[in-house]
Amino acid sequence: MPKAITLLAVALSSGFLTACRSTSATAPAAVSADTWAVVNGKTISRQDVDRAFRRSQNPAQPLSEEETLTAKLNVLDDLVTQQLLLAKAAQLKLEVTPAELDAAYNDAKKNIPDEAFQQELARRGISATELRDGLRNELLARKVITQEVGAKAAVTEQEINDFFNANRAQFNIPEEAYHLAQLVVTPVREPQQTNRRGDDATTPEAAAAKVQALLERLKAGASFAELAADYSEDPESSQRGGDLGFVPVSRLKQAPPALRDAVINKPAGSVTVVSQNGAHTIVLVVAHESAGQRDLSNPEVREQITQTLRNRKEQLLRAAYLASLRNDAQVTNYLASRLVASNGKLPNLPLTAPGAK
Repeated sequence: MPKAITLLAVALSSGFLTACRSTSATAPAAVSADTWAVVNGKTISRQDVDRAFRRSQNPAQPLSEEETLTAKLNVLDDLVTQQLLLAKAAQLKLEVTPAELDAAYNDAKKNIPDEAFQQELARRGISATELRDGLRNELLARKVITQEVGAKAAVTEQEINDFFNANRAQFNIPEEAYHLAQLVVTPVREPQQTNRRGDDATTPEAAAAKVQALLERLKAGASFAELAADYSEDPESSQRGGDLGFVPVSRLKQAPPALRDAVINKPAGSVTVVSQNGAHTIVLVVAHESAGQRDLSNPEVREQITQTLRNRKEQLLRAAYLASLRNDAQVTNYLASRLVASNGKLPNLPLTAPGAK
């Protein structure tokens, strides 16, 4: 199966996987064994969780019973969050346009032949309509976060100045250096998830196809940092969007010739693929700096500080916002209650609804 198919998993394992079904306005006094959670009167069923789990789980990585139940608890938690965000989207009168949905759908199947795409949908037990519904929910949830969180994560000039003054040494370049970023693709499965989307090539052919698809997206204007965070198979740099910081020329001269030649004397913005033993590294030259102290008159310094501070704020505000949504909601997690009561097993029994949230 072409590795490009794993791009489909982006749309299936984002955490916003399937809509929950409506029930009465309040939680019932007793619920069936198939009711795994109730969120403000809306039911999340065992079937909802099972479908979402099948779509996100890689069949090539079998799990134990305990690992499966832990994963399903996480999927259920994502579905609870989704339901809260969808309710908020309706309150804010946010909508997804047909053009936005078409763009997301086309991106999910990008570089995947139609026949292979349909086969992958069937393997995961999802129809094209269900995929579009899941994408719509994801886009709505993102719009809520953007409006309620992103817009509030503004960075002031004072904050930029304070950060620079507290970290001045970080912007002192002791010798000529290149600011680099990388996106790594290997031909073997990594022992742990290495990027946001769990995308991992497993053969030399799949790795080559993945690199080619990523290069096409870069040529089309995609963000290198976003692609590295989503697809790079280097667990350390992928968390930073591939950013390697400034690498001194003295270190570059000690690097393998192919890597050295991909950087030294290359202009800012250049992208080169370095391949060895079936593995590939897409190298981006972000900037080239002479030795000396950089200051806030340098646009890159200012942008780097601004992005760092904005990311910090967004992470904090997003966590606080989701916690606030839960505080104001009536949420009952029946799956968790059953697992605790049965010492980690899943009895197929109904449960009486507790009076607490």
